[in-house]
Amino acid sequence: MAITSGLSAPSQSVRHALRLLEAVAGHPEGITEERLCRVTGLPRALVARLLPMLRREGYVSRLPDGAHVAGEALMLLGAGGERHRERFRQGRIQRALDGLREILGAPVYLARYLEGELRVERVSATTEMPSVHEWVDFRASAHATAIGKCLLAQLDHEGRQDHLSRHKAARLTSRTITDRRVLLSALDRQPATMPVLDLQEYAVGTLCAAVPLTAGAAVGCLALSLPVSEAHRLRRTAEALNERAAPTLLTLAF
Repeated sequence: MAITSGLSAPSQSVRHALRLLEAVAGHPEGITEERLCRVTGLPRALVARLLPMLRREGYVSRLPDGAHVAGEALMLLGAGGERHRERFRQGRIQRALDGLREILGAPVYLARYLEGELRVERVSATTEMPSVHEWVDFRASAHATAIGKCLLAQLDHEGRQDHLSRHKAARLTSRTITDRRVLLSALDRQPATMPVLDLQEYAVGTLCAAVPLTAGAAVGCLALSLPVSEAHRLRRTAEALNERAAPTLLTLAF
């Protein structure tokens, strides 16, 4: 199985952010924004846009003279044993999801495609913003969910065929796509930088959107769900999720 070519917008931002962090880590005495541009070869406008995000996430700190050094989060990721680093990383991921939930006003999900199966690894929801009821196992309903279609879209043709051969596309609602050719055609046409939508395909009364989180060979996504009564918010909220996905992907990249 391979990942299809093309990077999502969050993935491109993270690749650039990692270059900045490598440069900052290599200059413990501090490095100016201007020198960061020279060292990394990144445009000044891009560096100026990414540095505030890295400071907010604690990966970079700015000294009084304006130079940048490694922040507390970056230093903690490099300190202690593997168990300590993993616990710290998982805590940051959950806090990132909780922050997204509050900003978006919708439950947020982190999912990955591992060893041929869809896995929803983390969910951030509340009583007021409940997660989707899993009335059909998500692993068997990738064809009908935004999460599943977003993950499948990141696989190559053989990977998609393999998954669909093991999980028959059952009709869950009147909107569910069950024709394999139609589904594969839709996945082929899905732009890598656009959110994938589920308009009551998994459950009547529920809308979902997902954006890819591709880091190296890993296939993942962030998703949100809304009741159909809030359909007017779906596209705007999905775009906001896509715009804010980079910090979560950066944490996963470590």
